[in-house]
Amino acid sequence: MRFENDHGALVCRHQGELLRIEAWGADSLRVRATMDYAFTGKEWALTEKVNECETKITVKEVDHWVGDGTIDKREQATIVNGRIKAVVNFAGVITFYKDEKKILQEYFRNYEGTISRESRCLKLVNREWKGVIGGSEFSLNLKFESNRDEKIFGMGQYQQACMDLKGCVLELAQRNSQISVPFAVSSMGYGFLWNNPAVGRVTFGKNYYEWVAQAAREMDYWITAADTPKQILENYTAVTGRAQMFPEDLMGLWQCKLRYRTQEEVLQVARQYQKEGIKIDQIVIDFFHWTLQGDWKFDGKYWPDPKAMVDELHQMGIKVIVSVWPSVDRKSENFEPMMEKGLLIRTERGAAQTYDYQGDCVEIDPFHPETRKYVWEVCKKNYYDYGIDAFWLDNSEPDYGVYDFENYRYCDGPALTVSNMYPQMYSRIFFDEMNRAGRGTVVNLLRCAWAGSQKYGNVIWSGDVPSTFEAFADQIQCGLNMGLAGIPWWTTDIGGFMTDDVNDEDFRELLIRWYQFAVYSPVLRMHGDRGPYNIQPLDDRDWGGGYLHTGQPNELWSYGKDNYAIMRNYYDIRIGMHDYIRRLYEEAHVNGSPLLRAMFYEFPEDAKCWEIQDQYMFGDKYLAAPILHLHEFARDVYLPAGCWKLTSTGETYEGGCVVRVDAPITYMPVFEKV
Repeated sequence: MRFENDHGALVCRHQGELLRIEAWGADSLRVRATMDYAFTGKEWALTEKVNECETKITVKEVDHWVGDGTIDKREQATIVNGRIKAVVNFAGVITFYKDEKKILQEYFRNYEGTISRESRCLKLVNREWKGVIGGSEFSLNLKFESNRDEKIFGMGQYQQACMDLKGCVLELAQRNSQISVPFAVSSMGYGFLWNNPAVGRVTFGKNYYEWVAQAAREMDYWITAADTPKQILENYTAVTGRAQMFPEDLMGLWQCKLRYRTQEEVLQVARQYQKEGIKIDQIVIDFFHWTLQGDWKFDGKYWPDPKAMVDELHQMGIKVIVSVWPSVDRKSENFEPMMEKGLLIRTERGAAQTYDYQGDCVEIDPFHPETRKYVWEVCKKNYYDYGIDAFWLDNSEPDYGVYDFENYRYCDGPALTVSNMYPQMYSRIFFDEMNRAGRGTVVNLLRCAWAGSQKYGNVIWSGDVPSTFEAFADQIQCGLNMGLAGIPWWTTDIGGFMTDDVNDEDFRELLIRWYQFAVYSPVLRMHGDRGPYNIQPLDDRDWGGGYLHTGQPNELWSYGKDNYAIMRNYYDIRIGMHDYIRRLYEEAHVNGSPLLRAMFYEFPEDAKCWEIQDQYMFGDKYLAAPILHLHEFARDVYLPAGCWKLTSTGETYEGGCVVRVDAPITYMPVFEKV
């Protein structure tokens, strides 16, 4: 092992591998390794300029246990940046320390370079590189020792019951309702970013942790040390970026359904809200308002005057957001020019098709700068120039017909190497140009994200989840872990996306419980695919026409008088919290704090708070305890130390204990810290 000090960075060379460790922000280190002669220069999620840090690098000889009972001397190197230290032994095995306490160590079970006396004959190495046949990439397997008592959070959004990810296997790939944002927050006081958009997996096992990239040119990760999750998020967002200040005129109610079929339907809904005295901040025009996928324009038969529609909605104080998909039908007017210019995703084998819902489609390649330019110019002419305020960038994973990542290629390389960054690049088609246009803060709605997406005007929603209490419970931990992964602008479809019968009283109970939760979340948004469906066709177009999702109404008044009264009351609660919500968005902008916060985020010293996932903090003031089961009208709530007031009754409680409170359908238990 050769050690070098390269202008404050520790460089190590061993058996053909080049390893570089350098300071990257306060109390943080970036670690890269490659089997090539040099690094690619890609920053990936580490996009923000950081202040130069003063590092200390030392190389010294230490005792090494040989295995036959003798000890010899071997060199090891150390790099220190503030509170974090990395020690690299003579075999290239790295151990990290926070304030001289070990927090993470690479896993190594080989005679040559053994750290401990365990399993010397297994021949397991910390970084395993294997060449990908026929390409210049390697598969990479990186292992760390498992910390037995550690809890791990963040990593984006996975539809599962587990909030603590210790013991979980997570696919590092984007799918509808699954979002890979590979930043982990540890209960041991560190944060870890897998700064690599390759498809792979991570296993937080009891025996070891394993990060796998199926195809990559280099290893790249970033680690930071801090005392609390809040400080960890502040360090992380300092190097990956923070959300802009969220507009005040979008902090209320967003109205949406699948789908408003005509211009007149949209206007009728907006006029009715105005008549009811309810201010909606934004109304969403969903899919198949277009002629064909990839035409990116209104169908003039049903949307005869989009500008007049937008003007009327603006006069009511309502912004307008319109759905854009990345799929291009072969019949689209844009298919041939985009295919000819190489602006669509390529397939490695077989006929080019990446998406098959209501058409024979190939999706765009947003990594290509000419793609971004082409799509924006079309959408600007057909939407933005009419006054459309924002874009709903649906299917942004992208939603492949078959998730066969080995078969897809972008201009930046195989999908296996960069596909997790697709949603971020898709969002930048719109963010970069809208930000340049200067019409106000950019806020677009997406179904997927990657590390650093928070800086590109993305509101992320949790995808097409079922309308069940089980799915509702999953969304709580999804939102909390997304926040811990640095994504503060997050939302869900109130009531879930897929509903068979809106007249089912059990569904209506779920809807109310979900709505109550949404009031105490970053974005309050009505949406859903509401059955039973209207079977009367609107037209006879061969992509499905009126038979395609013409579901039931989804406005606040659509579910009966009693439910309307509950939702109207909670709407007033939301509006009443406007100044408070604005402050929370300011925190997200200034230090990266999420609005939806795990209990331990506000009470890191309380061990019980690290065990709880069915209640949360909405900012620092409100403790929300959603009702997660059908016909449940009371629940237990853990109150950390301090004084708490139950908002529904005004009754006060002394914390440090579990209390049982009533939860009639009209109220979700919420406590205010006093």
